Amino acid sequence: MKRLIMVAALAAALGLPSVTGAQSGTAAGTSLGSITLGQRVMADGKPLAAGTYQVRLTADAPKPGPGQNPDAERYVEFVRGGKVMGRELASIIPAGEIDSVAESRKPAANSAKVEKLKGDDYIRVWINRGGNNYIINMPPA
Repeated sequence: MKRLIMVAALAAALGLPSVTGAQSGTAAGTSLGSITLGQRVMADGKPLAAGTYQVRLTADAPKPGPGQNPDAERYVEFVRGGKVMGRELASIIPAGEIDSVAESRKPAANSAKVEKLKGDDYIRVWINRGGNNYIINMPPA
């Protein structure tokens, strides 16, 4: 599972061109889907309670490093009752590249899954929407 994190970081660092083309069709404010966290996690350095959230894409992205694709990562918001409860960075991997990155079974199109990674070091939220996979890794709180 740590390999997925490393490969996503490597893909971002290499600035794979297909990420830019695939990602550009998803606008900020788009709801990526609903997820349920079974336990409290840390999102952007702050605790996020267990529960059900709408995950919404933002226009915010980290400043890319030299040679890094600027569209490989974007922040997402965790929304409950119309209020933003937290946010975290999502790695964006096009559907055509996910098989070379992921070891576990991907969620069906336009769905999501939440899973513990080996060793329970991270909770992965994996959303498959609009031809992209949004992978969010958060440590337990």
